[in-house]
Amino acid sequence: MEKVLSIEQTNRALQRKRTNEKLKKIFANVFIYFVLLLMYAPIIYITVYSFSEGTTGVWTGFSINNYTTLFDLGSNDYAKKIWGAAGNTALVALTAATVSTILGTLGAIGIYYSRKKWIKNSLDLVTQIPIVNAEIVTAVSLCILFVLCSSFMPRSFLTLVIGHVVLSIPYVVISVKPKLEQMDPSLYEAAMDLGATQTQALWKVIIPDIIPGILSGFMLSVTLSLDDYVITAFSKPTVGGFETISTYVDAVTVKKPLPAQLRAFTAILFAVILIVMIVMNIKSSQNSKKLIKKEKNKNA
Repeated sequence: MEKVLSIEQTNRALQRKRTNEKLKKIFANVFIYFVLLLMYAPIIYITVYSFSEGTTGVWTGFSINNYTTLFDLGSNDYAKKIWGAAGNTALVALTAATVSTILGTLGAIGIYYSRKKWIKNSLDLVTQIPIVNAEIVTAVSLCILFVLCSSFMPRSFLTLVIGHVVLSIPYVVISVKPKLEQMDPSLYEAAMDLGATQTQALWKVIIPDIIPGILSGFMLSVTLSLDDYVITAFSKPTVGGFETISTYVDAVTVKKPLPAQLRAFTAILFAVILIVMIVMNIKSSQNSKKLIKKEKNKNA
């Protein structure tokens, strides 16, 4: 009788455990989909209403007029401003990313090859502070600096690029450093022993080995620059009407609803990014399969 009771109790305990695990999975899935809904609901909303001419969020019927006027640069003022802001955004992002990648890569190499441990640890700490620090603190600090230096360096395209470079450099450093740590240190020493100068060893041995980290840092810098608003608002030119997409959207929505053409531009931008991500994932998957096949052929 006791054995029968113990078996029944064990079965009940297992059943309760299975039920709890199923409830946890259901709750986790519901939570994940809820978060994804919150993330993508605004994008879906803007994309759907980009096919309607209404400017107050009211569906007025299907139309592609927003897309045609978006490319009508001759007569549509909103289209001119949107594409002008988009061009400024891309110019700032590419310029800042190029400068950040060069400085960040050199900085990562300098930190990695620092001989004194306390200097290496100090530089590591200094490069990580901007990452964990609130962006508004960095933006206000840069704004104060530019005000103090306004007599010889007024707010301009240069100050905007400097602000984005300050934002991006730490991310380049943390992208390049792991590749340096994975590199065989004897390669650099061997190049020096064979008669190469430090510059030749840098360009022919170290740089080719860390190119994946450099490219990752560059792409991350471009993404951060395109996405930034706070530092842009505090460091952009004060004269000339220079606007990026983020500052233009903020300025235009203060007095008026979101322009219909901007909804179309957002939908196009989202579609382009989505296509690029899908293509990159497909290529990454194909490369992974090729590597697995090569490993299998070697083992065989």
